[in-house]
Amino acid sequence: MAFTLDRFDLDAFVASTLAEDLGDGGDITSAAVIPADAAFAGVMDSRDAIVVAGLPIAEAFFRALDPAVEIELLAGEGESVPGGSDLMRLRGNGRAMLTAERSALNTVQHLSGIATLTRAYVDAIAGTGATLLDTRKTLPGLRVLEKYATRMGGAKNHRMGLWDAAMIKDNHVGVAGSVGEAVRRAVAAGINEIIVEVDRLEQIGPALEAGATHLLLDNMDAATLRGAVAIVGGRVPTEASGGINLETIRAKAESGVTYVSVGRITQSAPAADIGLDFTAA
Repeated sequence: MAFTLDRFDLDAFVASTLAEDLGDGGDITSAAVIPADAAFAGVMDSRDAIVVAGLPIAEAFFRALDPAVEIELLAGEGESVPGGSDLMRLRGNGRAMLTAERSALNTVQHLSGIATLTRAYVDAIAGTGATLLDTRKTLPGLRVLEKYATRMGGAKNHRMGLWDAAMIKDNHVGVAGSVGEAVRRAVAAGINEIIVEVDRLEQIGPALEAGATHLLLDNMDAATLRGAVAIVGGRVPTEASGGINLETIRAKAESGVTYVSVGRITQSAPAADIGLDFTAA
């Protein structure tokens, strides 16, 4: 089955990534060192325990340069695997495999790194009833892929962009004049989902009265979050956000919020240690 993601063109991504690497001169190393008809077999493996993400995209890189390549995926997307696990076995044209290697590995390393860190946060709030959300803090051009990786790690996607929900933040409030006025303008514009960032308990009432459908409780400690949840009383979903890490997330999730959003799962995830080792076919 072909790998597809909404708002993501896999063929265009592969082509542009390879074009960036190949430049005007192509892979001069492989062209000089590897005979044109040489075949290579290899295995992609993870040196660390990871949550897998991106293997079908890596496969697309190899197939773009050698449509006849033989590929066997050895791990599933979103699967937790121990260190030393084989992820993919392939056999194809030597030049093509070596040319695609870096682009394929970069993608799997980056996405698996995000999925792995995301899973750590998901595990940290297990049993609290709260759901982990990602954010728009993604690398330009890679949002769809990075948010895919957070899903593989067990998070739920928040807004994909500026178009799918209103999010009224402090700067919007500053220009509009007040939380209530900002929300009223969003309601008047016919927006159905209106997320409002509040950093003080006294902002909750005006936001709800004006028509907020979701409250983002920004930079509140666990005790303040519990107070905010009590004020909201289940009328709309609540979301803890701001400065959350693995040490603080459980206490905030236990406050009774519906969601906890964490930007660092996409901003700060280290690349997974994944390699591709070739053996003569």
